[in-house]
Amino acid sequence: MKEQVQTDFDKITKTSGFSERKIKLKKDYLNKFIKNGFPNRKHENWKFSDISQIIQKNIGELSFYNDYSSLNKVNTSVFVDELEHNKIVFINGRIEKIDFDYEDKDKIEINDDSNLDNTASNDNSLIDLNNAFTNKYYKILIKKDYFLKKPLIVYHTTNKKIKSKNVNLRLEFQLEQNSSLRLIDLFNDIGEKNFINIFYNFDLKKDAILKNYKIDKIQNKNIKYSFNNIEQDANSVSETFILSSGSIFLKNEINCNLKGKYSSAFVNGIFSLKNEQHHEIRTIINHLAENTKSYQLIKSVLGKDSKAVYQGKIFVNSEAQKTDGYQLSKAILLDESSEFNAKPELEIYADDVKCSHGSASGSLDESSIFYLMSRGLSYQQSKELLINGFLLDVFEKITDSEVKNLIKNMIGLKE
Repeated sequence: MKEQVQTDFDKITKTSGFSERKIKLKKDYLNKFIKNGFPNRKHENWKFSDISQIIQKNIGELSFYNDYSSLNKVNTSVFVDELEHNKIVFINGRIEKIDFDYEDKDKIEINDDSNLDNTASNDNSLIDLNNAFTNKYYKILIKKDYFLKKPLIVYHTTNKKIKSKNVNLRLEFQLEQNSSLRLIDLFNDIGEKNFINIFYNFDLKKDAILKNYKIDKIQNKNIKYSFNNIEQDANSVSETFILSSGSIFLKNEINCNLKGKYSSAFVNGIFSLKNEQHHEIRTIINHLAENTKSYQLIKSVLGKDSKAVYQGKIFVNSEAQKTDGYQLSKAILLDESSEFNAKPELEIYADDVKCSHGSASGSLDESSIFYLMSRGLSYQQSKELLINGFLLDVFEKITDSEVKNLIKNMIGLKE
């Protein structure tokens, strides 16, 4: 791998037009990645999902070089018709369209190729890989007191031009005081057997509101990793919803720093897996100021040969008195070959807090199925009704009714 990644990096730097300074920064990140390699089971955070083995099994030899010089045609058929929205369109890792036509132009600032010096230090080799190979990224600023009129949908698409490629994407968002953003990440893959590595950074100033909905529903053979860093000032709110269902492997990581008083974070997720799919959600909520709140609810429905993992950590430092932190994970195993792993953690250094966690898994209640069948439903209809009821309260945590109805329609959920 070392020779391949170095060769591909050299190809990119020769044709990119990057400054010498930027090439040096990228090379530093490349060397960090080469030194540490892909995460494996030796890393505590990857003990349930060895991405090194997963890539080897599902892709094999991986190429890190992507040619970003040629345009990709935007397929408008993937656009959501039911909802007026702003758009950012990624195709094979290249941004092909940015459209904020519904918004006041003086209230949004879009800057391309932000300075890599702003990247925080970390011990995550996949972020190092992203920093080394990301071609161009954008920082989107929502100005003070501005609430976007329409949601922003980021379309993550691949086509058949790429196979066995590493694709690296990055976006940064800054929400100034008392601003608001509704963001939907929608994945639509035609390209197969690629490793897609996504890094988002959110900076929420005082009283800002972020609502982020991540929808991976369409079946595909790609491997995806998404890291989301959220920094929150006083009285800010972040809401993250994850529907994890389409890719052969997907790991979503949420790292949230509640730095201001009365800031709060909500993470809700659904795994709906089958046929050897393996997905994971890992969250770290750092309560760093007093009177902060977090709530996490993850539910899984797992079919034959599927595997889901939820690692959730609540950290409370000594200054974060009156913290309220809660997390719960539940799983329904539809087949004896399905597997659910949960690793809840509490690390608390304050004495006036309210924190709890719980986890449970099991099969569908056969007596409930029998009861529904006695009322005229078939076995399959009874199962679907019970599963819908099991998942419904996660969907009800979506506070935006327009987006909630859109997602329910996408998956055909009936109440």
